Amino acid sequence: MTDHSDASARHQAFFSLHHRLPRQSPGSDATSRRLLALTGPLPARPRVLDLGCGPGRAALLLAAEAGAEVTAVDLHEPFLDELREAAGSRGLGDRIRTVRADMADLTGPGFPAGSFDLVWAEGSAYLIGFDTALRDWRRLLAPGSLVITECVWTTDSPSPGARAFWERHGSLRPVAANTAAAVAAGYQVRGVLVQPDSDWDAYYVPLAERVASADPSAPGMEWALAATREELAVRREHGAEYGYAGYVLRPADPG
Repeated sequence: MTDHSDASARHQAFFSLHHRLPRQSPGSDATSRRLLALTGPLPARPRVLDLGCGPGRAALLLAAEAGAEVTAVDLHEPFLDELREAAGSRGLGDRIRTVRADMADLTGPGFPAGSFDLVWAEGSAYLIGFDTALRDWRRLLAPGSLVITECVWTTDSPSPGARAFWERHGSLRPVAANTAAAVAAGYQVRGVLVQPDSDWDAYYVPLAERVASADPSAPGMEWALAATREELAVRREHGAEYGYAGYVLRPADPG
């Protein structure tokens, strides 16, 4: 059994591999812009909730290019520190408010029903599950749009190696199955975008460089390196079988 100190060391080692990386999940500014365009017209100063924001690549883009007032939520305080630093250096400090909170429990006073024009979640909804995110985040819309990205199967017959990996790390569905789940949850689907392979490179190339330079003797690092190397290897061997897809959704009944 892994004791608390081991778990804490692994947690810290995992995040140390990811600090100051350009991205924390597959994506790109170009993809974010395409998803934003699919949402349709927004208010002049839209209220945006960025859930699982990490160091805030999307939050910064939304504040700068959509003129948004962004509430950026993450549980990992060092990521929020990075975002505050970046927002200040870009003159966006008055547009981005960081909140350390759990996206699985947005019941506090800062998250009243109908308080956001856009809820944004790139590469984070898997932490609570796609269907749970659809159900729980809908009440936050003013009305407005939900933009959510999710890892998906891109083949009808995943290989045993790919399936074994993802069964341990989350349950993937095909693009159409997530689209159907969104419709069943009461949303209109305004657009679906399967992200290009270059979005994975934007995440994995810097991560692989970080792995190559990491100190394996640091507490918990041996585990973090092994887990990350496996993830990178699975992508190299089975990357044609899965990908990320962005969904732009709007409640079918805004009331």
